[in-house]
Amino acid sequence: MDKIPNQLSNAERLDWLRLIRSENVGPITFHRLIERFGTAARALDALPDLAKKGGGKRIRIAAKAAAEEELAVAADMGLTIIAKGEDNYPPMLAHTEDAPPLLTAFGHLPLLRKKAFALVGARNASLNGLRLAEKLTSGVGSAGFLIVSGLARGIDAAAHESALDTGTAAVVAGGADIIYPKENTELYGRIKERGVIVSEMPAGTEPKARHFPRRNRIISGISRGILVVEATQKSGSLITARFAAEQNREVFAVPGSPLDPRAQGANALIKQGAHLVQTAEDIVEILSGLFQHQLKEPQPIENIDVYSTELDESEIESARNQVRKLLGPTPIAVDELIRRCQMSLAVVATVLLELELAGRLERHPGNQVSLLGEI
Repeated sequence: MDKIPNQLSNAERLDWLRLIRSENVGPITFHRLIERFGTAARALDALPDLAKKGGGKRIRIAAKAAAEEELAVAADMGLTIIAKGEDNYPPMLAHTEDAPPLLTAFGHLPLLRKKAFALVGARNASLNGLRLAEKLTSGVGSAGFLIVSGLARGIDAAAHESALDTGTAAVVAGGADIIYPKENTELYGRIKERGVIVSEMPAGTEPKARHFPRRNRIISGISRGILVVEATQKSGSLITARFAAEQNREVFAVPGSPLDPRAQGANALIKQGAHLVQTAEDIVEILSGLFQHQLKEPQPIENIDVYSTELDESEIESARNQVRKLLGPTPIAVDELIRRCQMSLAVVATVLLELELAGRLERHPGNQVSLLGEI
């Protein structure tokens, strides 16, 4: 059986859900565990021992009953749970290093298979910014692109409204059943009926500040490019643009007056090399050129199947000491760590997995890691 099946059985879906809901298991760790053990069931069995070897205490593993209840709640409300590798999982998102193993979604799921483009911007947008967002969205959507945004007030809402006829996806920070902000209740209903609403969080999850950056990396990950229309220097839109650049997506921005704080973020992106946009044709021309070629995402060094041979426990023990000495609070690239250790990729990856499950390692974009606390 493939490690990432095209369609999960009911038992596999339950195991996947338990694994991703277990303590210290994020998307990257989830994929490492599947690579290492082949199935989520075997990974669940291995979690306690891995966490212990990493120096952690007892790890909390999601209970089978809790996972069964989550699946039942989703089914009752008509919420579909899509696994990575299944037909309606967004193809571009699947190639990101921290792709969510499971997405929850309402609406017309086949829309997620379309080529996609994201549009984000200021919540307190100007009237001109809103009109431009609507015009650009309409043009790009009419060219065959699914329009992706975050259901926030302002630019996001304008983008969704304008793309209802051509196809839009709202990626939300909380559960897919939670409407936020409440002022977008009617828009949420129209998107649920005519578009698609997506989240990686369990149903019923109220959005918190820490959830929004995670939401933003899904918005950019689904899309081949992202456009920023009005954004301050410290806005969430710039976080989404940064994720887009790290995911090798095209970044576009609409220039504005240097006297308007809402234009500073987009102007800064243009200075950094983002495509300057005045019309929808500016976007479509660049994206159409990209889609003429087969797209292949760069594979991070640690995404290679490194567990094809049996690992030597004595070599792993030696690597534990070296890796712990080299790690610190400042992020370091995994491939640099491997070079410094002069150990195999499989061995270093195993040590990092142990540390992460022990709650002592943090992963960062760009396949970087750092230490949490003292070891």
